[in-house]
Amino acid sequence: MREYRWILAPIVVLAASCQAQQGRQTTMQNAGFLGDAPPAATTGERTGPPAGRVQSYSDVVAKVAPAVVTIRSERRTRAAEEYPFSGFPFGLPFGNRGGGGRGQPMPRGRGGVERGLGSGVIVRADGYCLTNHHVVDGAQEIQVELNDGRRVPAKLVGSDAPSDLALLKIDVNSLPVLRLGNSDDVRVGDVALAVGNPLGVGQTVTMGIISAKNRTTGVGEGTFEDFLQTDAPINQGNSGGALVNTSGELIGINSQILSTSGGSIGIGFAIPSNMARTVMEQLASKGKVSRGQIGIGIQQVTPEIARSLGRSDMRGVLVNSVSPGSPAEKAGLKTGDVITKMNGQEIRDLNLFRNRVASSGPGAEITLTVNRDGRDQDIRVRLGEFQARRDDEPGGGAEGGPAGGRLGISVEPLTPEVAARLGLRSADGLLVREVDPAGAAADAGITDGDVIVQANRKPVRSVSDLEAIVRGAGSNPVLLLVNRGGQTVFVPVTPRAGR
Repeated sequence: MREYRWILAPIVVLAASCQAQQGRQTTMQNAGFLGDAPPAATTGERTGPPAGRVQSYSDVVAKVAPAVVTIRSERRTRAAEEYPFSGFPFGLPFGNRGGGGRGQPMPRGRGGVERGLGSGVIVRADGYCLTNHHVVDGAQEIQVELNDGRRVPAKLVGSDAPSDLALLKIDVNSLPVLRLGNSDDVRVGDVALAVGNPLGVGQTVTMGIISAKNRTTGVGEGTFEDFLQTDAPINQGNSGGALVNTSGELIGINSQILSTSGGSIGIGFAIPSNMARTVMEQLASKGKVSRGQIGIGIQQVTPEIARSLGRSDMRGVLVNSVSPGSPAEKAGLKTGDVITKMNGQEIRDLNLFRNRVASSGPGAEITLTVNRDGRDQDIRVRLGEFQARRDDEPGGGAEGGPAGGRLGISVEPLTPEVAARLGLRSADGLLVREVDPAGAAADAGITDGDVIVQANRKPVRSVSDLEAIVRGAGSNPVLLLVNRGGQTVFVPVTPRAGR
């Protein structure tokens, strides 16, 4: 895989979350919402700007604000080792989902209490509040601060790391509720308001638009992502707060930001309300979320992969691995299949396909249209239950002599001893010993230690096997199936001419 680096400034995807002890704050944003409950506003209250006056969203804010709360959490910490380079500018000034902590380590020999701050949304009048998983992760005590200033203890009903959502319950009734909107109806360019408690300054409202839909960031534990992107400013402490439309409906839960500094630069991500609804209902009913799973590794069909497969379009997702004993194996799916439809609907995006499978639930039967060797066929699959590992997503991820040749690599047959050392089940394939940094394989992301299992859908067990396939490809890309650390992925490599 290609690795891209920013030249001017490092860009970090941060989770906008909690304000930790001694002013140290985590950087995650979120929004919460339930649905089908009456809004806090009185009937007949106008929600749009009156004719002849300056446009204002004050009526929308008045309706939304009472249902947005502050979440305060505490957890006990052990005495932590003192790290000489733990603070800014050597590290991020705020914790993040990938960094493994909501605050900075305490001085050596001291334990204590780590305090966090985030936001949340009242989704049911009898005391249910939606927030982010990362806001309350690991907390021993949680308090909800209502809009009227009351602080009440909260119980964690359930938390779901893959979606970064959590559901809390407080012992208060007749609360104002934020109406849950339909995030599928949201359009790029729609006005959006973000409400939360950034940096602990108090409830704050910011405005922007929906910048994009169906975004993924691949950060932290967020396995199932389908973010709304917005430029409404959101900062640390906004986590769990609301992203609403101009009708005062909850459309997203602010979850992450892309930033060069740790503060908002206008690139924020919110969990869409329809995903939040599904997760919330399962957490409320059984305290956990169940998802469907096929048991395959998949990757997007790129132009190079399409050419390697002899396809004229890039529709569908490519199967790069099939887990033994999985529903996929039982149904007859094979590595190299291209899944073009699910239940008759075309598949154009890997992440949306994965989310559709997950939301179908364990035990559901789905029909996949698969292109195999240029021919379409329908395969019925009864879904299993998703386990906490990344199956339905992309995996990570040749000539003898010194690194060179048209691919720019040196390979040797894989031995059982080397396969065992690499943790591989099979000794089939060619081990990449050396990669020419200026060669075609390096450009495609091949590294030494990779194992080439197939080339152009054919097994390769010797150097001559690979050489023959590369010669036969001419100037067309060679589609390599590469095993790296037990995960397989298809990698198209275009041979260099004259080498």
